Amino acid sequence: MNWTPKPALSESEVEKGMKVMIVDGLASETMTTLTGGTFLVAMALLAGANNFEIGLLAGLSTATNLLQLTSIWLCRKIQSKKLLCVILSVSARIPLLIIGLLALTLEHFSFTMMISMLFFHYAFGSVSGPIWNAWVKELVPVATLGTYFSRRSSYMQMLNVMLGLTAAFLIDHVKEHYAYFEQKTYGCMFIVAGLVGIAGAISLGRSPEPATVVSTENIFTLLRKPLKDMNFRRLLAFNSIWVFAVNIATPFFTVFMMKSLGLSLSFILVLVTTSQVFSILTIRVWGKYADRFSNKNIIALGGPLYMLCLVAWCFVGLNPSETVNYSLLFIIHACMGMANAGINLSLTNISLKLSPSSEAVIYLSARNIVTSVFSAVAPIVGGLLVDFFSDRSLNVRVQWTGPTAEKNIYLINLHEWNFIFMIGALIALVSLEVLIRIKEKGEVEKGQMVRILRGNIKNTFKDYFIISQILSLRESIIEKIRKH
Repeated sequence: MNWTPKPALSESEVEKGMKVMIVDGLASETMTTLTGGTFLVAMALLAGANNFEIGLLAGLSTATNLLQLTSIWLCRKIQSKKLLCVILSVSARIPLLIIGLLALTLEHFSFTMMISMLFFHYAFGSVSGPIWNAWVKELVPVATLGTYFSRRSSYMQMLNVMLGLTAAFLIDHVKEHYAYFEQKTYGCMFIVAGLVGIAGAISLGRSPEPATVVSTENIFTLLRKPLKDMNFRRLLAFNSIWVFAVNIATPFFTVFMMKSLGLSLSFILVLVTTSQVFSILTIRVWGKYADRFSNKNIIALGGPLYMLCLVAWCFVGLNPSETVNYSLLFIIHACMGMANAGINLSLTNISLKLSPSSEAVIYLSARNIVTSVFSAVAPIVGGLLVDFFSDRSLNVRVQWTGPTAEKNIYLINLHEWNFIFMIGALIALVSLEVLIRIKEKGEVEKGQMVRILRGNIKNTFKDYFIISQILSLRESIIEKIRKH
């Protein structure tokens, strides 16, 4: 493997590098699927974690982004971003192997052991993150960022769907028939994830790396540059508020479904799969429109949809009918999948676009450090709020009384987890107001984007109406709030 950056890359070398990045993405997705999300929460609950500890676990992955100052220092000392990414990524995967071995060999695997090892996993991964992003920014042509990352993400999500469902049904089968081996099953999953992750990290060595000039200014002077950049500062403000809104609620979806609704892990993974499928079906469309209309406008479309999903969570469980509740859960997950596909893709792309090539590591590190504070604090605050609201509730209902029947219709029934879902939706609304002020090169005026989208929707007036309403949702809500 050649670790020396090249002054210029040929078209074939760029294509090769982009393919290698997809292979690494599939390996990373395998690792993340088996050791994160629903499985990580379920394993933490098995280890005896409470609401606060679930929040702490969710915040850990972003809290370690504060270590990304090290990324800048390392890029100055070692010119090869490829070498740094391989070493740091392998180091991040080793703790997963240790967790797996401990879960296999120990009779009682504690939450403390789990979170201690995960700290090192997330720490090394956080340091490698901005270095990898800067490398990709230099490798992938700017004009095709949306298309490329949407394709890469769609492959990763398809793998997530297949692997996630298989693992979920396996765990539920073990819980039902061989309960003693549940912890050991999680241990095996962590070992597989660690080995695949290490293989994917090593494969990065086959990708070429274009040479770039790294600034030698004082690190803290450099970090002030993104903060002095008014447009990038607006992006930081939006991103910070948005991740706080998302992370105050998201970690507790699984806890809510397992504890309050009593759903099995496999059913929860079916819901997650629904979200992934809709994400896969829409992400390439988002990517195409992001390149055409700007990433900011895609976020302006997906943001209100995600906010509505958070509000909808507050109505899950109000109806005694399981069919109604299950249907609502499927609709919520489908819409969340569509919204997340566009938002996450566009947030990555707009951050890359607003970062100067020569200072990409600095800008991306600053963004990750600032947003990590909000991402880390949000689930911890969420866990504390869940405990605070555990013996409190807010009910709004309509009661019909007649000669032969009495009917109660709940309009709002907030308790425990539902409170943080509503709080998350309100904070998301605030973030969308900040989004308006960001300027993106190549941005199409929103009115023009709406007209083009309407022109492309030839099937039915219904489709036209839905997209029009989502696009104008934020303005409608804010206008109503101002009137009152």
